[in-house]
Amino acid sequence: MIIEPISLKDAFIIKQEPIEDERGYFARTFCKKTLKEYGVEFEMLQTNMAFNRYSKTLRGMHFQKPPFSEEKIVSCFQGSIYDVIIDIRLESATFGKWFGTVLSADNKLSLYVPKGFAHGYQTLEDNSSINYMVSEYYTPAYESGVRWNDSFFDIQWPITDGLLISDKDKKWGDFRANINGISLL
Repeated sequence: MIIEPISLKDAFIIKQEPIEDERGYFARTFCKKTLKEYGVEFEMLQTNMAFNRYSKTLRGMHFQKPPFSEEKIVSCFQGSIYDVIIDIRLESATFGKWFGTVLSADNKLSLYVPKGFAHGYQTLEDNSSINYMVSEYYTPAYESGVRWNDSFFDIQWPITDGLLISDKDKKWGDFRANINGISLL
């Protein structure tokens, strides 16, 4: 596994190092020791899978509030997605900035999402499957989110028309309004 820093503080891409032969390949997708070398004490408590029948499906932007904030390692094992994270840590040097990248079965990349980040993705192909390794148990009372198209962040999604979005994700509040009156983190 190769760790590649990105433009957002504390977040990074994980690249697999596949060992291939005529049968296929083998690659490590998680190594606690390697993550620790980069200062990450990731304890996986749960894994989740999402299957998306259609391209243009958008899920996000989600996070859990303290004390149930979570880290994630996100991978796409079938199809492809445009994966996006937003640093919503008020004290961070990259607060309010977002990063997006393609995760796919072909490129075998994963994205490490630290605590204090909102996360979401858009499917680029039908029948895309996403796996999440998560450091905290899902706790519905602490679930929150920001709107996928909130002008505060100005995320540049690759597809903007004909999106399939849940009612819940359409209704997340305006970030500017929430930041002043409600503790997001």
